[in-house]
Amino acid sequence: MPTARRTLTLALLLVAAGSLAFATGAAVVNDDADTFAEDRLAVQPADEPNGRYAYLNDDDEIAIDVSASNPNIRDPSFDGVNVGATGTIDRVFSVTYTGDEYAHVWIEYESENVTFVADGESIEGNESSVTLAPNETVTVGLAFDTRDATAGTQLGADEFRINATLAEPKDATARGISTRKTGDDGGPTVTTTLPGADRREFTASDVGRGDTVRFRADGMHLDGDNVTLEGIDLAGVRNERVELDAAGSPDPFADAGPVSAPTTPRSMAYLALDHDFAPDAVDEMTVRFSADPAYLNATGTDPEDVTLYRRTAAGAWEEVPVEVVDDDVARMLGLPEDRVHFRATTGPSSTFAVAAHAPRYDVTEATVAPEATDPGENVTVRTTLRNGGGAAGERTVTLTANGTPVASETVALDPNETATVAFDATFESPGAYDLAVDGTSVGERLLVGDPASDDAGGSGDESNAGSDGSATVAGTTEEPFGIDPADLAGPLALVVIALAALALVRRMPR
Repeated sequence: MPTARRTLTLALLLVAAGSLAFATGAAVVNDDADTFAEDRLAVQPADEPNGRYAYLNDDDEIAIDVSASNPNIRDPSFDGVNVGATGTIDRVFSVTYTGDEYAHVWIEYESENVTFVADGESIEGNESSVTLAPNETVTVGLAFDTRDATAGTQLGADEFRINATLAEPKDATARGISTRKTGDDGGPTVTTTLPGADRREFTASDVGRGDTVRFRADGMHLDGDNVTLEGIDLAGVRNERVELDAAGSPDPFADAGPVSAPTTPRSMAYLALDHDFAPDAVDEMTVRFSADPAYLNATGTDPEDVTLYRRTAAGAWEEVPVEVVDDDVARMLGLPEDRVHFRATTGPSSTFAVAAHAPRYDVTEATVAPEATDPGENVTVRTTLRNGGGAAGERTVTLTANGTPVASETVALDPNETATVAFDATFESPGAYDLAVDGTSVGERLLVGDPASDDAGGSGDESNAGSDGSATVAGTTEEPFGIDPADLAGPLALVVIALAALALVRRMPR
């Protein structure tokens, strides 16, 4: 892959040069920069004290000069680094990747005295590359060793190479590569390690008191590609260094259990966080996640019904308000446009659950009037329903008699809304009937006629629902094996014996 070559001197001047071929568009980088690869890599002096050792020369190429020849150094007595010394000049220049995919970036430089480092680690050679997501930045410094040098010696070669190759996110995950990012304003240095598709390890150092630290997870799996973590922001950080490990799962974590709330939300995915800071060391935490629109459609989930729960120190699940990110805002932030994005701001926690509000219909009251009637007479079953879930919905509720459906009604309710539904029914055969609405018993058993009478020809075991919404419940209309009652002429004793034999047959082991 072509590279960018620049130079350096350390009493020492380096100028870098390089290029690489990408086929995607570039983002805008503020201020002047040494750009190449069709503007997909931008190299600039760091916006902090050691950035004075880097500048753009007359050819708009980045030059690194740690000597009095540097136009930014106004002290004529400065001759460079001391002989017989070792040390690091941190955060001299930055490399920003502005493409649309991931990129591996590293530096080639042959010198026994100078090494290019990022966050204290060498980034020389492909095996030490850093992986940059779109619009991410790595800030680079120099480690030097002059123990074998003599005064007046120029350290190292004049040129170094900046190399870059494309890398898919899955490639970065498989290789467990770290991504380092430092804000252009000299803010915290962030390291992100990708040990797996559903795990991220974050570290932020050089955090100023009250700073905001932004960790980018870039699609960490919570439930495969269905639900992914995009990032975690910590505001008002009071520690100089913070570490945060994240893990995702479609199933509950054993130490926390499934999400539980009065509205009975439907869980979508879980997020576990292991952090090294106390809860009061951070003012607030923002969790940024996204979902595949096809997954939302397949599960009948309205984006407005998606929510987040945090598990408190007491073991309870507390709902956190979730905001659906506007499409225009998502584009402005460079978020994937084929996803639905969400954000929720909360206090720190070790476990979160992404969930969806769902309707939940509860029968709060059910009565039948009258409780005793004659065959063929009308009875009315009234039931009060309440939507105890967190989302509006439509539900078909069913009246049953002795477990057999006899009537149904469709009801639409908003959250916490109630409605009363009335079912009219007639029962043609004497008997005792257990009535229920969606499995909830309706008071005492309904008595039709005299169930103990010798004339009671039905037991209420079967029923027919009328086309007008009323229900007619009758006794058995057909004997087993399709025998018509009209064919069973004969003495009553014969009928009794036949029924007794049938009962015995039904109890024989099979």
